[in-house]
Amino acid sequence: MNELLYKNSPSHWLLSLLARLYIRFLGATSRVRVKGEKDHKGPAVYALWHRQEVLMIWLHRNRGLVGLVSQSKDGEYMTRILLGMGFNVIRGSSTNGGSQALRALTKAARSGYSIAVTPDGPKGPIFKVHPGVLFIAQKAGVPVIPAACALSNKKILRSWDKYQFPLPFGRIEAVYGEPLHVGENDDLAAKAAELEARLNALTVEAEKLLAEGA
Repeated sequence: MNELLYKNSPSHWLLSLLARLYIRFLGATSRVRVKGEKDHKGPAVYALWHRQEVLMIWLHRNRGLVGLVSQSKDGEYMTRILLGMGFNVIRGSSTNGGSQALRALTKAARSGYSIAVTPDGPKGPIFKVHPGVLFIAQKAGVPVIPAACALSNKKILRSWDKYQFPLPFGRIEAVYGEPLHVGENDDLAAKAAELEARLNALTVEAEKLLAEGA
């Protein structure tokens, strides 16, 4: 856990520092309203779409959640950002070190850590839940907490998921759904479809709350 793979890169150090400062500036200048249970009692797997991940970083800072980050050089930036915001990190992805990372995340959840995941990341398809998040919840015996947000002030990037880059001095509506439990004999594909539906519904709800508060 918390492994840095590119220890001597000045660019990784500087750019991740600037990103952390920006996230803190964003949080300080935004009006954030939260609906639902943000802090689940006991370990859980928090899940939201990849394009909304800045919400997770800001709202769950300094709580020791464990995030999964790829072993690439780009992943090193996110690793340093998360560590500086009070997260723990496990390195791996669906294409490199995936099985080992799933085992490590499951072990962390069993040990009492909450997990933060973007179930359609890191490369999509957009709004499609990969089964790993359900596997962790099933094997560790912890619930999945779906979350979503809507941003009044943002820039939409030209990425595979049309990443929503939040801008300061706006409003953020964050919505947390009811826990999704995954039993030992549950079908993971069916649970993945249920989680997709919940995440999409929460996104619609967040957008509606944002429009109502305009």
